[in-house]
Amino acid sequence: MKAAYYTQTGAPSVIQYGEQPTPVPKGREVLVKIGAASLNPVDTYIRSGAVAMALPNPFIPGCDLAGTVTAIGPEVKRYQVGDRVWGSNQGLLGRQGTFAEFAAVDEEWLYPTPEGIRDVEVAAIALVGITAHLGLFMCAKLQAGETVFVNGGTGGVGSMVVQMAKAVGAKVITTVGSSEKAEVARTLGADRAILYKSENVGEAVLEFTQKLGVQVWYETQRDPDFINTVPLIAPRGRMVIMAGRTAQPLFPVGPFYVKGLSLHGFAMFNISADEQRQAANDIMAWLQDKQLCPLIGREMPLSEAANAHQLQEENTLNKAGTLSGKIVLIP
Repeated sequence: MKAAYYTQTGAPSVIQYGEQPTPVPKGREVLVKIGAASLNPVDTYIRSGAVAMALPNPFIPGCDLAGTVTAIGPEVKRYQVGDRVWGSNQGLLGRQGTFAEFAAVDEEWLYPTPEGIRDVEVAAIALVGITAHLGLFMCAKLQAGETVFVNGGTGGVGSMVVQMAKAVGAKVITTVGSSEKAEVARTLGADRAILYKSENVGEAVLEFTQKLGVQVWYETQRDPDFINTVPLIAPRGRMVIMAGRTAQPLFPVGPFYVKGLSLHGFAMFNISADEQRQAANDIMAWLQDKQLCPLIGREMPLSEAANAHQLQEENTLNKAGTLSGKIVLIP
């Protein structure tokens, strides 16, 4: 099969494209012919060596996939040949990834693709959708009528947070880098899209909430600013963090505990398969009801995986601002 792979960590240029053995499903593994795979920042961190994990050699990167079952292992119970499936949590913790024509995936990490949803769409939602759901509902226990703030409402996770919060009847404030992105954010459901380059974010949040603050602050930035954030959260509010592995920001202990706030951190790859399946079930229902749609920034052939990593890295680390939504690779 054709695959993108590398034999050592480093710059995007370490990624090669060529022939690799097609995996044979064992035990509870399902062999999926991949119709689409999407790229996430964590894929670039693993490739660069910033996130150290034991990797097979050669290693096929990629967390997300969507495609069709072509074979099953002897212990598989959930799927049959011909089923359309999607999933995430591959390319992690020693598992081979999804940037290939085929992937053998344990059935516990796969979910049925809703009728009428294309592989490209569901692949683009996989990791970012599950991540957004875990933060909003497992961690923050978001309720209807509450107000959520999320940085980057047209980014991968941010666009999912906006839509999921609206799906359960919450209000959403987000930040964007341009008037064009503000229009996209409003289309996704944002009640207030703050142009962070020209507007004062704190003043805008307090104005929208009538100085009460938000109940849930979903932080997507890699270096949280707790000093300026805590005053914008309502009493007994919840803050979610899911990025910034090396960040060590100052923390306003007094203002935080006096307001009765709580801080929730999580890494998706540490969350159990059962907990992730709960998120996937909601995602599938919202997809079918048209309450959730992917924001796809770029579709690229799998052979351009190295260029895709470069583009993702420029936007994640260097804030290039040239990408809204997900990069999807097509085998």
